[in-house]
Amino acid sequence: MSLKFFRDKGRLLGSFAMPFMFLILFGSGMSGAMKSMLGGNAGSGPLADFDFVAFMFPGIIGMTVFNTAIFSALSVVQDKEFGYMREILVSPMSRVSIAIGKVLGGTTVAVIQGLMMLIFVPFIGASIDLLMIMQLIPTMFLVAFTISAIGLLIASLLKTSQGFQMVVQMLLFPMLFLSGALFPLNGLPLWMDIIVKINPLTYSVDMFKDIILKPETMSEAMRKAMGLDLQIFGHTITFMEEIVVVGVIGAVFVVLATIKFSRSEA
Repeated sequence: MSLKFFRDKGRLLGSFAMPFMFLILFGSGMSGAMKSMLGGNAGSGPLADFDFVAFMFPGIIGMTVFNTAIFSALSVVQDKEFGYMREILVSPMSRVSIAIGKVLGGTTVAVIQGLMMLIFVPFIGASIDLLMIMQLIPTMFLVAFTISAIGLLIASLLKTSQGFQMVVQMLLFPMLFLSGALFPLNGLPLWMDIIVKINPLTYSVDMFKDIILKPETMSEAMRKAMGLDLQIFGHTITFMEEIVVVGVIGAVFVVLATIKFSRSEA
């Protein structure tokens, strides 16, 4: 699957289009407005160094991994439509192995594409060292594995590519905008805050922010303004707890997706 990704020049080029639009155009254009709303345009104070583009960068990585991972399951629906899945399912290989292979294939491509987003680092003035990259790779893998499993479950329930894309689009933007990827999650109404807390992408994006932004080096006011202190019932979620949350969600969905896929008919 990864070889197919690199051979598809249009897909490879297009994978940079949306992140570039959000990070360079949207991020740069909204930077002044966001800084002004947070009171950082005064030139002094705890929020004087707020950088909206740098804030968005971990979210862009999360968005890229999420998009790639969930849409990788589209191949399952296409295989059903063109009859290729029937040939796969009658092979000696177990359906569980096929399902896990599909999830791992999508995970691999998502991790590669997420790492490719580091090419934007020089444009935003951020600094990425080897330690950060070594932390990002397993985190991306965990997130991509979870989202790929969700995508496979959706794909196993649907029969057409159009239906899959419609359902994914209905999930994609709410999950993205309610994850803190593009805007700080501050001052939300209760019902929306509940959705944020059950959104797996919220914890995924927050892990990327912990690695790249290093909130422990920031002032309390800056962390609060950026929404970096993710809390549930007053308890601030730690990085290890976020790993457990995403891992548990991934385990649940991969089991459900594997069961459904193994029982599905081509």
